[in-house]
Amino acid sequence: EVIEFIEQEDVKFIRLAFCDVYGNQKNLAILPSELERAFNQGISFDGSAVDGFTEAEHSDLFLFPIPSTLTVLPWRSTSGKVVRMFCEIKRPDGTIFNKESRYILRQAVLAAKEQNLEINIGTECEFYLFKTDEKGDPTKIPFDNAGYMSVAPEDKGENIRREICLTLKEMDIHPESSHHEEGP
Repeated sequence: EVIEFIEQEDVKFIRLAFCDVYGNQKNLAILPSELERAFNQGISFDGSAVDGFTEAEHSDLFLFPIPSTLTVLPWRSTSGKVVRMFCEIKRPDGTIFNKESRYILRQAVLAAKEQNLEINIGTECEFYLFKTDEKGDPTKIPFDNAGYMSVAPEDKGENIRREICLTLKEMDIHPESSHHEEGP
């Protein structure tokens, strides 16, 4: 179904994504012609180049896309779309890489279940906005100096957060709320 979708929707790039042990999203892009190989054999990458993953002598790791995580990236061109799929990470022998975040989460859920506990997880995305210099490069100067739940004109990030929320909705992620945080 995914391969058919890729063909029908004029997808030109597929981002295979995962998170490192520090929660930072990483990805590599493949062309649609490589997707079947990704599902069957995985796409290799150097695990030693990812902070916290593995030593250089055991660095070969493989990304296996998870079809249910397919998401069209709405900020990309409508002609020649880009999609993202999160991946399982496996070693060359086919075993799950034990530092893979989805694997760690599954293990935590199983451990909780054994104790008759249920885990519910949500995210709270917080970030800073900075001014850019005359060349358009980011500075370390805050975009505004507003405080917790401030409104315009003090909060200069309202429109940016609005665009973020609308983009998330296009990706079938439904934000509960949006507001300025404490720090400038």
